[in-house]
Amino acid sequence: MAQQQPLQYFRANNKMGLNTFETTKNDTTSFTGMHVRIGGNFTQEFQGLVQENSSTPVMVNGVNINQLTKLTNGFNLAMANLNIDAQLEDGIRMNLTLYLSSRHHEETWVKGGYVQIDKLLFLKSEAIDKIMKSFTVKIGDYELDYGDQHFRRTDGGNSIYNPFVENYIMDAFATEIGGEIYYHPKNGIIAMVGITNGELNPTVIASTKKDTLTGNLNKYPPAFHGKIGYDKQINDDLRVRITGSFYAVKSAASNTLFSGDRTGSHYFFAMENTLATVDANFRSGRYTPNFSQQVTTFMINPFVKFYGIELFGTYEMAQGRTITEVNTRKATQYAVDLIYRFPQQKENFWIAGRYNSLTANLPVSLTEITINRAVGSIGWFVTKNIMMKAEYVNQQYKNFAATDIRSGGMFNGFMVSAAIGF
Repeated sequence: MAQQQPLQYFRANNKMGLNTFETTKNDTTSFTGMHVRIGGNFTQEFQGLVQENSSTPVMVNGVNINQLTKLTNGFNLAMANLNIDAQLEDGIRMNLTLYLSSRHHEETWVKGGYVQIDKLLFLKSEAIDKIMKSFTVKIGDYELDYGDQHFRRTDGGNSIYNPFVENYIMDAFATEIGGEIYYHPKNGIIAMVGITNGELNPTVIASTKKDTLTGNLNKYPPAFHGKIGYDKQINDDLRVRITGSFYAVKSAASNTLFSGDRTGSHYFFAMENTLATVDANFRSGRYTPNFSQQVTTFMINPFVKFYGIELFGTYEMAQGRTITEVNTRKATQYAVDLIYRFPQQKENFWIAGRYNSLTANLPVSLTEITINRAVGSIGWFVTKNIMMKAEYVNQQYKNFAATDIRSGGMFNGFMVSAAIGF
């Protein structure tokens, strides 16, 4: 098959896309006419986890719902994505991503799609052309640019950017309908503002539910998000980046910022009971704070790359509530990734470590719980399109009530993953 034509302002679906964040204005790809690029991602994993807890038995219809599923070594469900990108005009491209195989859906379904505008040459205005040299506009049903971690996470079959198998304990990811405007001056400053509908599943039906806090019928105002930061290649060997992001919505039909990844966790059946299924319990090993009505959250992400050493950090502060709650609850998370890629220049091997910790107040009881995860990984880019990695993970649950399945909970073991991206 002939090589596909390159796209403008595009993140590669392979190793070349590592450490790429939002679109920059440094693209030098020439426009050669309208064309379509078909790409894909595939991930297959082998899981070897064990788990335990010390929960008090809770019997429902003769079944102890606090009894953990007994795990054995084996292959997980393979996940795959289909990526369709089109160069529509000079400086205008479209993306459509489909999930072909995932935990929550048995059928093919659309993740989202958007149009990205970096030039407006058809307006034939020198003033607008000059303005667009520093601006990017994205419009559609797209993955929110909240924080920098979502650029490094595993997204269904797309795990090629992630040096680890799974994402954070509290995984911030959602697709919503709206738009983002980016400002990229040439001094390294990054700024973005966005507005969305605040929903994964949009609706035009007026709510019949009352907000306990206000006593009024629920409303669906827009959600707002933004980012400001600094990203500079200091010299050939050193890159420094730091960003701060926020997301806020006052009320929603069902906000999913911390539960929007329906492709599911890659730790299958972790901390799930004997009634669990692959699709119904697709968030295994993660924590969802249930901020479905209201959420305000901030994330800070420093990133440093010096030769083959990468340091990426996250500090996240979130608060929110459900429609039946009057007061907001808090969830705080931090994570540190340390990665060494080698040999110099090629960087096709790596060793890495991650520590991730979450503290949150549970709904109803408001008990403060903690979940800690430590991960070590090794990996190899066989080619720029083929990656293999293995990791050891240890996750522990603290301060959960005795009647909670997570009381005294822990799981650990190894994961082996193979991924393709093109």
